[in-house]
Amino acid sequence: MGGSLHPTTDQDLAAAALRGDRNAFAELVCRYRDGVVNVVYRMCGDPDLAEEAAQEAFLKAWQSLSGYKPEYPFRGWIYRIAINRALDALRRSPRSVDLDSPEMEAALPGTMPDPEDAAIQRESVERVRRAVLALPEASRAVLILREYEQLSYQEIAAALNIPVGTVMSRLNYARGQLRKGLVEVT
Repeated sequence: MGGSLHPTTDQDLAAAALRGDRNAFAELVCRYRDGVVNVVYRMCGDPDLAEEAAQEAFLKAWQSLSGYKPEYPFRGWIYRIAINRALDALRRSPRSVDLDSPEMEAALPGTMPDPEDAAIQRESVERVRRAVLALPEASRAVLILREYEQLSYQEIAAALNIPVGTVMSRLNYARGQLRKGLVEVT
């Protein structure tokens, strides 16, 4: 009896999911859940909205799986869906961010024993977060995918369905706006 190999690539898992294998799709969800939540959170700045939109993104991905093209990375495809869900959620429900929430505290790297250092770190994180959220949606999406999710220019182009040159120009614009915004605040 020649045992079957378990699919390990995203493309194999997506193909198995398309055939109705819910466990294969569950594996894709496990692989990309944290990244999707991070992308959505960085797009909208609200941890509750990020969780909600991430769930919607995976539901939409399951429903639209037949539209996934295996020649492209699954990660870019799911991030594109996630960004669209984040933008939809923002349009439906603009919420304010609770800066003292446990999620915001957890977003800070490590524990800082000195309260003054911790306050400075929180202020710095908040300045960057506000500067990113102030970017136009298109530039914000490119910046988040490149700087936080480490996608290549080609992966971003495929995920957002835009030319690589547009990725480069939006990223350059976003970085310039961030520099300008962060300098004005200090």
